[in-house]
Amino acid sequence: MSYRKLKADHLFDGNGFIPGNPVLVMNSDHSILDIIPSGEAGEDVEIFSGILSPGFVNAHCHLELSHMKGLIPKGTGLVDFVFKVVTDRHFADNDIHAAIQIAEGKMHSSGVVAVGDICNNLSTFNQKREGNLSYYNFIEASGWLPEAATTRFERSKEFYHEFKKISGNVSIIPHAPYSVSDGLWDLISPYFEHKVVSIHNQEAMFEDEFFMHGTGDLVRMFELMKINNSFFTASKKSSLQTYFHKLSKAASVILVHNTFTRKDDIDFLKLNNNKQLISFCLCVNANLYIESTLPPLETLIGSGFNIVLGTDSLASNHSVDMLEEMKTIQQYFPSVTLEQMLRWVTSNGAEALMMNDKLGSFEKGKQPGVVLIENLDGMKLTDDSSSLRIL
Repeated sequence: MSYRKLKADHLFDGNGFIPGNPVLVMNSDHSILDIIPSGEAGEDVEIFSGILSPGFVNAHCHLELSHMKGLIPKGTGLVDFVFKVVTDRHFADNDIHAAIQIAEGKMHSSGVVAVGDICNNLSTFNQKREGNLSYYNFIEASGWLPEAATTRFERSKEFYHEFKKISGNVSIIPHAPYSVSDGLWDLISPYFEHKVVSIHNQEAMFEDEFFMHGTGDLVRMFELMKINNSFFTASKKSSLQTYFHKLSKAASVILVHNTFTRKDDIDFLKLNNNKQLISFCLCVNANLYIESTLPPLETLIGSGFNIVLGTDSLASNHSVDMLEEMKTIQQYFPSVTLEQMLRWVTSNGAEALMMNDKLGSFEKGKQPGVVLIENLDGMKLTDDSSSLRIL
């Protein structure tokens, strides 16, 4: 059996930087064998400049929207962005599939090994069947009108069973609290049990306004979509505090965006956590693209809950490169360390997607992939120079 022995300036194992001069040893099947001191490594050690890290986890992506790159202007705000996605997403199948293939290739070449991917149709099915990346397929159910609940559920269930042919990593999930009726919640919640559930959470200020008072820009969205919202009664609680109990059966909950999550929401989660893993997923470049707003990162870090990163879709981002997400965080939140961010995109992401048995860290027997981050400024990423390659 042949081995690869890799050494760089620094080695991040998924949890932290390993002191000394460690050497990563891999089997020929790319599984991790050991991390050993350089003095014990012998000959044939491959030496690099930069940081060795496990492959990255993109915890939130919409691969099926890759064909919409650049079609929606920046700064539209969430309501107009969602309306444009719903009305302008229809392209020829060949164009959609070509864009999906290109986007997946870009994720792979930028070090991504696993993706939490939102699915509203089967357009990504054939690409995923090739097995280039590990996917957790989130079959997104939406339907605000109570009378549409059964029809919407049956459609989601059909997609669920199709994606199960590829992998058991599949769930039916709610799109957002403002797009799923009580009846649809009831139908999809049995599919949460022992699964990962992802939901768009508090992405815009008016989401809480809608649930608190029944007013705000979401009302305009329903008017644009010609949806009769007269049945709705405001809960007088924040969005998160209104719906979170409905996720109690899930093993892992990924709350995506959290742009307007407050401390009282975090206190609520701490009191109402049903022994689940709760993860806050940040998609900072998408937040800037849509609303020029960033989440309260220091508050989310201080919560003690799991932090993970995603890219959202190419309709709301310029790339699907996790390194670019980390560069943006570093730019706006300079107190956040590279070690923290690497943990978010490796072990934290793998745990959130329940893939940490194989991915996320350099532990014996795992096959997490190995990436090399090059051209750093000390222990910081640089916008122009820092890059990544797969080893």
